[in-house]
Amino acid sequence: MQDNTAPGPTPRSADPVTPIAAGGAAGQGSTISPALPGTVPLTGSSSKRAAGAAALLALLSMSSVQFGAALSAPAMTAYGSFSTTWLRLCWAAVVLAAIVRPPLRSYSPSRWLAAGTLGVAMAGMTLCFFAAIQRIPLGLAVAIDFLGPLAVATFGVRRIRALVWPALAIAGVLMLAHDRGGWVGNPPGVLLALGAALGWGSYIVLMKKTGAVFAGLEGLSVSLLAAAVVATPFGLVESGGHVPLAQLGATAGLAVLVPLLPYALEMIALRHMRASSFGILMSIEPAIGALAGFVVLRQPMSALQLAGTLLVVSASLGVVLAGP
Repeated sequence: MQDNTAPGPTPRSADPVTPIAAGGAAGQGSTISPALPGTVPLTGSSSKRAAGAAALLALLSMSSVQFGAALSAPAMTAYGSFSTTWLRLCWAAVVLAAIVRPPLRSYSPSRWLAAGTLGVAMAGMTLCFFAAIQRIPLGLAVAIDFLGPLAVATFGVRRIRALVWPALAIAGVLMLAHDRGGWVGNPPGVLLALGAALGWGSYIVLMKKTGAVFAGLEGLSVSLLAAAVVATPFGLVESGGHVPLAQLGATAGLAVLVPLLPYALEMIALRHMRASSFGILMSIEPAIGALAGFVVLRQPMSALQLAGTLLVVSASLGVVLAGP
């Protein structure tokens, strides 16, 4: 990673009493619905509290992603992005399956389709993002990658005036993406970053849908298994079929920070907020990435990047205060 690149993200049934809790699954063969069966609709102050708690979970998820990404830099350099990403997905899938113990044989085809599609999006966005930052500056990759959540947020707005938040967010991300060397990139890197953006936007929509048809974290468990399978050929080709014990140990710890903890937090958060609101809230991730890069990797921030950070934070606060 070049020192003069802008830091950023790693190329993301309610109980009647407890607003944020994993809940019941939809019946076998049911269609995907926006809320879990048995959920008691929240109104007034309860709805605001649930939205605030969901936003806090999303914030914790983004922090885990960014500091996990910064801490994974040595492993990525030593072993490669594809093989490291693959092993992290494998560790996360195995650990969560051991905890959740999803009843795989009982799922209907519609549930398998929902979880499998989410797994493909998970694998695609991570593999593409890390391949992109090997070819273009990190800040530029982040700016392109954020087009995915931004598209989800923009398509989901219900009032014209709400478009101010996506506008602020994209302006801030572009400011974060401009380093001292200006705009730098090449076609393969830009295409890979666009692939990561497509995966990230799809991930937000599919995570919400998958969380609505599975109990608790069962959907996430099955999706991670699918993601690990999809990433396997890429990891094996890069590693040549040889995985050092040191890499196994390093990726085991990194898998908790990324992707296990963030994905679990985001699945719960998306049960209590619109995908469009979540998409705008993700705009704060480049700012968290900048902070992680400064603290962990000692990457400096320019005045322009600091201004961009303020813009994305303002956009995220705006969508949270606007309510669900």
